[in-house]
Amino acid sequence: MTIRERLEQEEAQRLSPRAVCAKDTRGREKPIDPCPMRTDFQRDRDRIIHCKAFRRLKYKTQVFLAPEGDHYRTRLTHTLEVAQIARTLARCLQLNEDLTEAIALGHDLGHTPFGHIGEHALDRLMPEGFRHNEQSRRCVEALENDGNGLNLTWEVRDGILCHSGKQFPATLEGQCVRRADRIAYLNHDLDDALRAGVLQPFELPADCLKVLGQTHGERINTMICDIVACSADKPKLAMSPLVQETMDGLREFMFARVYRDQWRQAEEERCKHVVEALFSYYSEHPGEMPEEFVLIGYKEGTARAVCDFVSCMTDRYAIRTYQQLFVPSGFSAI
Repeated sequence: MTIRERLEQEEAQRLSPRAVCAKDTRGREKPIDPCPMRTDFQRDRDRIIHCKAFRRLKYKTQVFLAPEGDHYRTRLTHTLEVAQIARTLARCLQLNEDLTEAIALGHDLGHTPFGHIGEHALDRLMPEGFRHNEQSRRCVEALENDGNGLNLTWEVRDGILCHSGKQFPATLEGQCVRRADRIAYLNHDLDDALRAGVLQPFELPADCLKVLGQTHGERINTMICDIVACSADKPKLAMSPLVQETMDGLREFMFARVYRDQWRQAEEERCKHVVEALFSYYSEHPGEMPEEFVLIGYKEGTARAVCDFVSCMTDRYAIRTYQQLFVPSGFSAI
């Protein structure tokens, strides 16, 4: 018996009947020989961690653009926090942690430079629209590994696509990530807003704090414990009405005071301009893109190739490229 076979046997004995065991995966688009040591979901997790798109998350915005300070979240630290929360949910509900972790680590691979600002800009520029969850799936299916994709299992690709948007994950592990994503961003964006001085502690809604907790850790713990209590042996993850309504109220507060507040508008316009200018330039000069994107242009059209190229950019790469293309060299360092 190989190590992988032993792990698969342990999964079958330990996990909930509602969990997805690795041996029961729907498989990959391109069949491969099994690994003697890792299950299919462990293998997917490793492929995601070692891909280029995952490394780029370090330099992509979460909410705060190029913040002055070392402690603000980036898209990478957001991803790690989502993975931690999702794995905790999966462990408590006896679901497959490896599948959950793989989905969590890959869920934001398709995010644009400047966070959702870049996403909204590309959504207006692309005739068919642009959604970061769809681009995340495209990254693992078509862009990574020199255009060959990562050849991940069906369950991981489904979870990545359905972590947001109207489609719902087919697995409970995917639902863990969908829930964890919202728990993570609400709490760490609130934490960063306080750190940046955008919010003051006395401005936080008292009714939300009374239910969820006074501190960052208390609020996350309340949400996780509530989901576990309401979801055990259920076909769908759920929250109690009180905690769900309070969490929704906190989300509304964050949209009003942080995500759509006036302090962001000027920076948003600048970031949108950078994305739009890069998209326009490379649409007119597609041959100046890296070869892998030129090839996509031949197969799927220039707009699709430019969208892939721009969405892959980190914040700093996008700004540096914009400066090289549009700012006179004598002024770029000023």
